[in-house]
Amino acid sequence: MIAAIAFYILATIAIAAAAMVVASKNPVHSVMYLILTFFSAAGLFILLGAEFLALLLVMVYVGAVAVLFLFVVMMLDVDFVELKSGFLRYAPIGGIVAGIVFIEMIFIGAAYFTDGGRPIVKADAEMTNLEAFGAVLYTQYAGAFEAAGFILLVAMIGAIVLTLRSREGVRRQDANAQMARTREEGVELVDIEPGQGLG
Repeated sequence: MIAAIAFYILATIAIAAAAMVVASKNPVHSVMYLILTFFSAAGLFILLGAEFLALLLVMVYVGAVAVLFLFVVMMLDVDFVELKSGFLRYAPIGGIVAGIVFIEMIFIGAAYFTDGGRPIVKADAEMTNLEAFGAVLYTQYAGAFEAAGFILLVAMIGAIVLTLRSREGVRRQDANAQMARTREEGVELVDIEPGQGLG
C-alpha cells in the first residue's frame, strides 16, 4: 500500500518538475527542478528494485548538474554578482525543493522497508541486481549503449567548440606550428668557455 502511494507521489513530482525545467525562465530554477526530477526518478528505480540504477542516476546525473550549470553560465553570460546578491530571493525555492526531496526519501524508505525490503519487480534469486543489469545492458542493448556513449562524446565536443573563443592578451596553443617545428628551430647549442659562468 505504501509502495503504491510512494510510486504515484514520485511519478507526479517527477513529471511536474520535468515540466518546470522547460517552463522556468530562470536558469537557476531550471537546474533546481532538474535535480528534483533526478531524485524522483531515482526513487522510482528504488521502488522497482533497481538500486544500482538509482545510485547511478544520483551520482552521475546530479553530480553532472554542476557541469550543466557551468555550461548555462558560459552560454548565457549569467552575472555571478547578480546571482550572489539575489541569494535570499532564491532561498525559498531551494528550501521547497530540499523539503520535497526529504519527504520523498522518507516515502521511499518506508515503502522499501515496510514491504520487507522486497522490490515490486522481483529479479532472479541467483543473480544480483548489478549482474542482471550488466547482463542485459552489454548483450541485448550493447548497440544502443555504445550509440548513447558516442552521442554524449559528440555533445561534449560540441559544447567545448561552442564555448571556445579567443580572448585578447591570452596566448593559445598552436598544435600545427608545434608539430611542424624542426630541430634547428627548437634547439640552440651554446658553447661555454671553461671557467665562464652562465650568468
